[in-house]
Amino acid sequence: MSLNICLVTTKLIAGFLFNSQVIIADGLHGASDLITDVAVLAGLRVSKKPADTCHHYGHRRIATLVGMFVGASLLAATAVIMIQAIRSFHDLTHNRTLDIQANLPFWLALATVPLKEILFRLTRRVGMRAKDASLIANAWHDRSDAMASIAAAVGLAAVMLGGRDWQFMDPLAATVVGAMLLPMAVNIIRDNAGELIDRAPEAQVLEQLERAIRRTGGVKDIYAFRARRIGGKIAMDVNVLVDPSLTVAQGHDIASEVRNAVQLESPDVIEVMVHIEPMEG
Repeated sequence: MSLNICLVTTKLIAGFLFNSQVIIADGLHGASDLITDVAVLAGLRVSKKPADTCHHYGHRRIATLVGMFVGASLLAATAVIMIQAIRSFHDLTHNRTLDIQANLPFWLALATVPLKEILFRLTRRVGMRAKDASLIANAWHDRSDAMASIAAAVGLAAVMLGGRDWQFMDPLAATVVGAMLLPMAVNIIRDNAGELIDRAPEAQVLEQLERAIRRTGGVKDIYAFRARRIGGKIAMDVNVLVDPSLTVAQGHDIASEVRNAVQLESPDVIEVMVHIEPMEG
């Protein structure tokens, strides 16, 4: 977080001092990254809390909400970047010189790329290991920051080499930055919105879980098999048909074996509700 604060502050100051829209855009994107860092850290702390009297199913949805916030902040940053770029193009078309001094902003943008790529890889690794949607979303925010800095560096290099005749490259690069960020923001929002409306896991995952259930001893058949994602994890329930001559205790044992088989097949499954029913006919 300290690294992001330094980068954002330096870029915004440099952007205003040297009149570079693209480095301001890069700084605004970094500022949204900083806001989401705070949100993700707060969300991680809350989402790991156990169930309580007001939240019987725990707090994992908090991670999903934070992921939505990450996507929304990235979308807002994209809108600001595009609006500023349009204003700069308007000034150029009305023969107003932007007077961009590209040297320092160029080196700032260039230095950001490896730093943000390292942050992306580290955060994504932790997010994948923890199966946390908000961490994974924030990792992609870091990757988008690196890509934005590449576009900014290219635009500023063109201004440095071409002088006043190439000043249009600064707002053009800012537009490219916005165009890159837009699909990332939409994808993050879409993925987390899917969790909020109880979207099922991928078909391959469902097939693996169903096979694990059917392989369990004592299971004659299954129906009403349902699953959904919660904070990057999976909750599911299934009706299992068993021999009607079994005792309640034997049925309970089969339910426990089904639960164990599913969680061995996929550690992402955190909740398995098994309903035992007698198989008729």
